[in-house]
Amino acid sequence: MKKCAVIYNPNSGKGIHEKVLVKLEKILNEHDYDATIYKTKYKGHAKEIVERLEPVDLVISIGGDGTFNEIMTGNFNRKRKLLLSHIPVGTANDLGAMYGYGKNLIRNLKLLLNGTVKQVDICTINDQPFTYSAGTGKFVNISYETPRELKKKYGYLAYLIEAVKDFRGPTKLYDITYKIDDKTINGKFSFLLISNANRIAGIQNFYKDVKLDDSKVEILLCDAYAKKDIAKGFYKLKTSDITKAPGFYFYKTDKFSITFNEENPIKWSLDGEKFENEDKTFEIKIVKNIKLLIPNKNIKKLFLEEENED
Repeated sequence: MKKCAVIYNPNSGKGIHEKVLVKLEKILNEHDYDATIYKTKYKGHAKEIVERLEPVDLVISIGGDGTFNEIMTGNFNRKRKLLLSHIPVGTANDLGAMYGYGKNLIRNLKLLLNGTVKQVDICTINDQPFTYSAGTGKFVNISYETPRELKKKYGYLAYLIEAVKDFRGPTKLYDITYKIDDKTINGKFSFLLISNANRIAGIQNFYKDVKLDDSKVEILLCDAYAKKDIAKGFYKLKTSDITKAPGFYFYKTDKFSITFNEENPIKWSLDGEKFENEDKTFEIKIVKNIKLLIPNKNIKKLFLEEENED
């Protein structure tokens, strides 16, 4: 039998019942996998588990997007990389929705095991990988500052509640200098978003055409300060295209770095989790050909090529 490691976060979403884990293991056995199940016990534990794993044929992440970030980070730290996959049970579940999962964990596992191995571009910020988004400035702190109790009680609505509070608060402008495609630009911006995804912050089709294997990353900056101008930009998400909104600057590139001309440390959100770093300059790189097993549902839309890459 093939070997499989299942790493799950018991605190993601509304939690996972032990009976469900038994069903998951049975399905894996039926697909010729001998599964070992690991429960994370603290922040960073999933990363440590992957770093120490003996070679296996498949690693399945069950948790929120932050859990998968830890597992991806642990895999980056390995000399011999493992085949990864992710089944969402968090609150926003941006990655899961993008890959085509539904809400039923058992059904999602079956979708995964009948899926396809694809080679995916993974972005890094100062060599720290993130699976779909990194950001700083207005709104990006909501994902990691929303109380866990609220998320368990209200689900995605908890984020919207915190977003309204954040919107009412002051808007800070960051003095930054960024380099993109050999051009250097200086300005003051209220937020910055770096991503490789078409769903961000629970918003489907955040961008209209994103490919996960095109060697490009999407960059969005906003220099709007007034709340009404920021609101107008995000309203474009529902009506047309945020990349064409006044005060928003969009790039698709493979070469990007940014320097913050600030005294205080910059607070980043990586895949919805807080990223603490004292650096002032950040370089974005793309690492090619990281293998993921994902459901077949959205492959045609998300990839340049449709062939099985196993």
